[in-house]
Amino acid sequence: MLRLKRKPVIAGNWKMNKIVGESVATVIELKPRVANSNHCEIVIAPPFTALKAVADRAEGSNLGIASQDIAPDTKQGAHTGAISGDMLRDAGCSYAIIGHSERRQYDNETDGLVNQKILAALHFGLIPIVCVGESLEEREAGREEEVVRGQINRGLSELTEDKVTRIIIAYEPVWAIGTGRTATPIQAQSMHAFARHCLSEGFGSEVSESVRILYGGSVKPDNISELMRQPDIDGALVGGASLDASGFARIVEYER
Repeated sequence: MLRLKRKPVIAGNWKMNKIVGESVATVIELKPRVANSNHCEIVIAPPFTALKAVADRAEGSNLGIASQDIAPDTKQGAHTGAISGDMLRDAGCSYAIIGHSERRQYDNETDGLVNQKILAALHFGLIPIVCVGESLEEREAGREEEVVRGQINRGLSELTEDKVTRIIIAYEPVWAIGTGRTATPIQAQSMHAFARHCLSEGFGSEVSESVRILYGGSVKPDNISELMRQPDIDGALVGGASLDASGFARIVEYER
């Protein structure tokens, strides 16, 4: 019953791929393929340079636009290279991906910075898609729950219950991102249930049951349906497989 209240989200993270023309061509091809897909929210995250062009082409469709990052600041100012939430809203974004493992690993993003970015996104009315997940080394050491609990607790520190209900969590085992390896549906469900338990501990069961938790990590058309059958998996954050409009549309139209 509770699952029915959580509308699935299928989000495509294009990462550092596609110049403006390629991005526009992809969204033009994608739009008619998913025009009747009302069972889920569909989100695409182009590179910053293509956000406005893609948002303009997506206007009036069922495609939501996400940024791949956001500045932690709520006021414009002397922050060279940073892009604020109001700039993202102006470019057509409704969502912001925050704390992706690649940014944590290569850009040294901490849980504290993730927390600031979540607050900034909410300040500007954007929906944060907050990424959590353990590395292969951490999983092999049996620390996956410890890692995810810490990322959730520190990342959502001092957020009110109301603010937590406005976020989306994406569980992405780092060892499955771009590697072709995918957590089994049982592994994924176990970690999603644990993440929901952490939310319940911090914010109560009503809040935890309302938060959508996506799975990310080598999601493809041939494994999405089995993942989506799990009770605590509310969608997917798709990487490489979202770059092809036809393949991404097949993921959106998973077997229900």
